[in-house]
Amino acid sequence: MKILRHTMQAIIPIVFLIFVWQITASLEFINTQLLPSPLNVANAFIDLFGTGSLISDIFASLQRVLIGFLFASVLGIGLGLLLGSNQKITPFFIPIIELLRPIPPIAWIPLAILWFGLGDAPAYFLVFLGAFFPIFTNTLFGVMAVEEIHKRVALSLGSNKKRFLTDILIPSSLPHIFAGLKIGLGVGWIVVITAELVGAQSGLGYMIQFNRLLL
Repeated sequence: MKILRHTMQAIIPIVFLIFVWQITASLEFINTQLLPSPLNVANAFIDLFGTGSLISDIFASLQRVLIGFLFASVLGIGLGLLLGSNQKITPFFIPIIELLRPIPPIAWIPLAILWFGLGDAPAYFLVFLGAFFPIFTNTLFGVMAVEEIHKRVALSLGSNKKRFLTDILIPSSLPHIFAGLKIGLGVGWIVVITAELVGAQSGLGYMIQFNRLLL
């Protein structure tokens, strides 16, 4: 019953919003050219799905997100573990990362197109940038948050660097790492749609831009 109640609490506001949206569109309170009714949206979705164009664009965007996210995960987690566990080299890298981190990924679009041209490469680069910093910072903070007593106990029991990394450091940092991966993946999807609006010939962002021009 509790699960059912929570499910209904989540569904009812969405159903109500769609109902109000349909009523306002049917009564022409809104410009349906700019905001079509839910029924028209559903019909267009079925048409795009039937022709296969929607599926191909979804897979194109998904491929770009996964490749950029994969590179960001490997480098972000690796660099976070390295800098977090070696305090001597951290001061040399943190200023550079903090200089680049506040720059929005979409601000790199002109440079990405200039460097890589049109196509998939700029999208890979932008997704990588968008996902890298959340993954790196969360991994770094996770490593630095490991209790000092855990380090001392591991060393007193004769743990070497490899065992300390695999048995203490990484397991203790996993909550932060997974949080960074979750945020990075979300940012990656936002960035790839934006990148495809201006620099791609396929994908969901390209589909949005192409159909906007047909209005």
